[in-house]
Amino acid sequence: MDPTDTGAGTGAEADARRLIPRTDAVLRDPRLLRAAHRLGTGRVKSAVHRAQQRAREGALPPEAVADTAVSLLPGSAGGLRPVINATGVLLHTNLGRAPLSDAARQAVQEAAGPTDVELDLGTGVRARRGRTALAALRAAVPAAGAAHVVNNGAAALVLAATALAAGREIVVSRGEMVEIGDGFRLPDLLVSTGARLREVGTTNRTTAADYAGAIGPDTAFVLKVHPSNFRITGFTRAADVAELTALGVPVVVDIGSGLLAPHPLLPGEPDARTQLAAGAALVTASGDKLLGGPQCGLLLGNEELVGTLSRHPLARALRVDKLTLAALEATLTGPGTPTGRALDAVPEALTARAGRLAAALAADGVDVRAVPSEATVGGGGAPGVVLPSAALSLPEHYAGALRTGADPVVGRLEGGRCLLDLRAVPEADDERLTGAVRAAGGR
Repeated sequence: MDPTDTGAGTGAEADARRLIPRTDAVLRDPRLLRAAHRLGTGRVKSAVHRAQQRAREGALPPEAVADTAVSLLPGSAGGLRPVINATGVLLHTNLGRAPLSDAARQAVQEAAGPTDVELDLGTGVRARRGRTALAALRAAVPAAGAAHVVNNGAAALVLAATALAAGREIVVSRGEMVEIGDGFRLPDLLVSTGARLREVGTTNRTTAADYAGAIGPDTAFVLKVHPSNFRITGFTRAADVAELTALGVPVVVDIGSGLLAPHPLLPGEPDARTQLAAGAALVTASGDKLLGGPQCGLLLGNEELVGTLSRHPLARALRVDKLTLAALEATLTGPGTPTGRALDAVPEALTARAGRLAAALAADGVDVRAVPSEATVGGGGAPGVVLPSAALSLPEHYAGALRTGADPVVGRLEGGRCLLDLRAVPEADDERLTGAVRAAGGR
């Protein structure tokens, strides 16, 4: 007998406690048997014990123990919970940046078991890791002679600095010595590789002549960094890649946001294709931003240079797993990404959609109205770019209830109201969204 199923007590209390079902009996419930296969026996047993304890405390009748245990179980064995991103920030870092496309999710599922990640099935011999994903990346950026993938954008820059500039100098503008988030600063990152930084120019103006004056025998490369999470306006000047390429040393460009080709809504956002065409020897970027793929770092450029990086010992420590490779390839070759659809959403369609959802919720007695909104790219991309959008406006107290609900929704507070911006919410999730609002309001 499970020792947790008995205890001291007298009279009615003792009688009630004796009615609480034993743990082994509850665990035979078909729903809990299925859950044990999905979540593990330990987690299911813990839920049963918590339900039994509530019954001992009189918070629920003994016959409700099994139902309560089922309700206490998480949706998956992992600790991460899926949420609806209604913040109006398309690439929200705290929410995992780019959501994967259906094609990428399916590819991850298929790659979860044994795969031919480093095996040529035709010959039976070892093959290059991630060769099909790298081929897809090359096809997406034809100007790149070669491509390599590491585990994030910062790692791409670290690999380049370590392999090419350890013990040597990197020439970089003072206006591009950025902090990339959570206290991590570009200068600290680069210096940690053993490279020395040669800063040129000023915060707001750096010319090609400034770079030329700093280049010497110890120069490994000129680094150009896109200040993707802020914008300087006014009396400014920045040398472009074509000017820097003419100086006779390799130019490495960190574009950050992972835009592979120009986008009409983001005229100020650098893209890999344009930078390589202008003469950059190497472009580094993140895969989980505007590309709309998994977290990874992209290195695109000169074949010999990329080959040097891919063969460096550090490349082994920074390599990506088969799931990332599968998701990246499907992102590049698939029918489109949620990030792309959110970026290209038609404002008028968002307004009409917000009106429909607001009318349906208002009919159920919810204090809601459709309002204009402004969305942003986020994730260190396209600073200052405003994307016209539409939102559901709710009383402020909805914010916490939605965030902690059974199907969490994260919005933003503005003007004393909780706004649920629709630009980053797929239309397929409208029923989830309205259901969560009704639950948060007790409807």
